[in-house]
Amino acid sequence: MAVLKVKFSKTKRDKLAQVLWILNWISVVTGAILFSLGIFLKVEINKRGEVMAERDVQYVPNMLIAVGLIACAINFLGGKICYDCVDTTKFLRWKLIMLPYTVCTFFFTFCVLVGALMCYSMHWELEESLNLGLTQAMRFYKDTDTPGRCFLKRTVDMLQIEFQCCGNNGYRDWFQIQWVSNRYLDMSKKEVIDRLRSNVEGKYLMDGVPFSCCNLNSPRPCIQQQITNNSAHYNYEHQSEELNLWMKGCRQTLLEYYTHILQSIGLTVLITWLFELSVLTGVRYLQTSLENVLRQGDPNSDSEGWLLENGLMETARTNLNVIKNLGKSNQIGGGDNGDPNIDVPSTSKAHYGPDNVPPKQKTEAS
Repeated sequence: MAVLKVKFSKTKRDKLAQVLWILNWISVVTGAILFSLGIFLKVEINKRGEVMAERDVQYVPNMLIAVGLIACAINFLGGKICYDCVDTTKFLRWKLIMLPYTVCTFFFTFCVLVGALMCYSMHWELEESLNLGLTQAMRFYKDTDTPGRCFLKRTVDMLQIEFQCCGNNGYRDWFQIQWVSNRYLDMSKKEVIDRLRSNVEGKYLMDGVPFSCCNLNSPRPCIQQQITNNSAHYNYEHQSEELNLWMKGCRQTLLEYYTHILQSIGLTVLITWLFELSVLTGVRYLQTSLENVLRQGDPNSDSEGWLLENGLMETARTNLNVIKNLGKSNQIGGGDNGDPNIDVPSTSKAHYGPDNVPPKQKTEAS
């Protein structure tokens, strides 16, 4: 029994074809939007690529770009097919293409759904990439005279100012790394020498942060050195007072920024998937109704259209049998050691005639 069977008159079929023609052109526009969103996301990720570890976080924008281009091509072809299907006689040129086109569109629509889900599942890979990348960027913050790293100080400072954040998880991350280069340390001072010797790895660690961690909205002059030393500053209690530094870590801030973008893109892709699914449903009804018209032989007669000619289980069983038969035919065709000439007569035993005598021998005998 056919699934979701609908009866179409000639007028309804023509209107369906016209509506689908318009919807396919709208789908071309949505494909261009998906392509643009993929490019936008790729650019946004590359902007912060210096503070991201080299992990595979580009698969989502690449997926969106590919899906957008395929959507433009498939729906452009679909628009042409639906335009010609208004005339039943023109449908004959597309009759053999309609079913493969519908199947390909189904798998493409599934890819759109996968793209939407990937936008929501990218959170964990992005968080790990930011965590590793920010830790590495902070470690190389002081290497302003090292080729390949000299840009990282400016990158981290601009990041902390733009996103109003400090450190990886918070401002205390700066206490655990040496972010001032040795070339700017006065080695003649006993305090500097003692601090270097007190560290097992010989690093100059201090309870201070770069200037870019300072909260510009704070009425008090920024305290970025000796942050945990209450006696070093007048009227200051670092444990009870809200510091005039950015309190949130850059990893969390960037993660929230990208999550907002990905959720917006994911919602757009999900709406696009629903739209593409409705277009695919309409194309399937148009295909089956026109095929039934051709069977009846009267282009003006009513016809039935459906999503599946048989039930879901029966359709699955039929397709499974088709696949099994294809496998069996390949096995039969591949028998006899796969020799393609197994049934070809050998030229060394050519049949010259009833007496099996070559023409030359017949001449001599005569």
